[in-house]
Amino acid sequence: MVGEEGAFVLGWDEVLTEEELSMTLKVLCMSEEEFKEYKEQDGWEDDSEEEENSTLSNEALSKLKTPCKKLLYDSVLLTLESYRSDLKAEQDLLNNKEAYEKLSRREQQALHVRYGQKRILHQLLELVR
Repeated sequence: MVGEEGAFVLGWDEVLTEEELSMTLKVLCMSEEEFKEYKEQDGWEDDSEEEENSTLSNEALSKLKTPCKKLLYDSVLLTLESYRSDLKAEQDLLNNKEAYEKLSRREQQALHVRYGQKRILHQLLELVR
C-alpha cells in the first residue's frame, strides 16, 4: 500500500500520495472485525465514489476521525525524532550567517531540505492535533 520506500509525500497544501495515505489510514484504523469484512469483499476498490474523489488537503486532514489523526500525529512525532536536530536548531543555523557560510554547498542544501521537511511535519502536527 505504501510502496517500496514506506513513506508518504506531503506538500504544503495537501498530501501528494493521497491514495496511499487514505487507504493506509482506513485499514490501520479499522477494528479487527472491520478489517476481516473489508478483506472478504470482492476487492479493495469497492470504495464509495465520494472517498475516491476526495483529496487529502490540509483542511481534509484536520477533519479526519480521531483515531486517524492520532495515528498520523504519533507517526509524525516518530519521524521528527529520527532527525538529529530539531526545527529550532535548523532555523538558528539558517539565521546565523557566519555559521551558515562555514558549511559546504552540499551541507547548505541539506540544511534547507531538512528545514523544509521539518516545517511540513510541524504543520501536519498542527493540523491533526
